[in-house]
Amino acid sequence: MVKKKHIILLGPPGAGKGTFSYQIKKIIPDINHISTGDIFRENITNSTPLGLKAKEYIERGELVPDEITNNMIKNRLEEIDHHSWILDGYPRNIGQAKYLSEIVTIDLVLLLSVDDEIIKKRILGRFICSNCNKIYNKYTLLPKKEINTNHWICDDCGKDIVFKQRTDDTEETLNKRLDVYRKNTEPLVKFYKEKKKLKTINAKNTLGYSDKEIKEFLEI
Repeated sequence: MVKKKHIILLGPPGAGKGTFSYQIKKIIPDINHISTGDIFRENITNSTPLGLKAKEYIERGELVPDEITNNMIKNRLEEIDHHSWILDGYPRNIGQAKYLSEIVTIDLVLLLSVDDEIIKKRILGRFICSNCNKIYNKYTLLPKKEINTNHWICDDCGKDIVFKQRTDDTEETLNKRLDVYRKNTEPLVKFYKEKKKLKTINAKNTLGYSDKEIKEFLEI
């Protein structure tokens, strides 16, 4: 049995943090995946006060203010106090990292590294089946059956789907997000290196890693 693990995933938008979290979950089935992006999107969809406020920042390619994010994360971690977890999308700046270090112990920080051109294809090409939420990409992962240009049949549920980007998936917004990410990640990398918690992983194709390799990353 794997002892309780507290893991942070760092990486730019499009690095594949969600995919790699799923791979970790195959190794540690009871681990909790905490994605701030998922939490924000849920609130935006439901038009909650938090969601409406967060949407303003996200659509401008800016970070949601720390006072909103920190309290949200603290509450979620308190709910799963005795479980393993992966933090995906937090912390995003040194202030959040210092706050987190005051409330929990971190075992490992995994930095997913990937080239900008790959990121742009992943972000600007992605689209989702509106019926079953299967994720596709117009550059790298198209459905098998094409109806006509930008129009396909979903492999999983058979519904007609068209290529439609999320409102925040534009090249201008992505470039802003990458600039903000780089500005804030350098201090984070230094912070966790000094604590001897950081490992860098080539994220060009994380699905190519074996279970054995992932266990080595996780030090289990």
